Amino acid sequence: MGRNPTGITQNVKDLLASREVENIFENSDFVYLPNQASGDRKILSSALNIPPSQQNYVTNSNAGEGLIFYGSTTVPFKDDFPKDTQLYRIMTTKPEEIKQN
Repeated sequence: MGRNPTGITQNVKDLLASREVENIFENSDFVYLPNQASGDRKILSSALNIPPSQQNYVTNSNAGEGLIFYGSTTVPFKDDFPKDTQLYRIMTTKPEEIKQN
């Protein structure tokens, strides 16, 4: 109740080579898509019907930028989360920003 399965991968080609996984992907209501390599971008653009005008959001994009797909809605995003906050210091995954105590 109230749970959402999550899949994360850096190998889109391998993931979508499985028909079972492809079915799961096609039935997903929410997809968060950051920067993508050229080959993966082509596969995902086809699978998600990303028009060329929106592919630039996942081409050489910076951290915190990309596309969100929710149902039939596509939203480009750019998250400029303030780095001088306690919340950022807690959430960062960048090793060089994590202070050792």
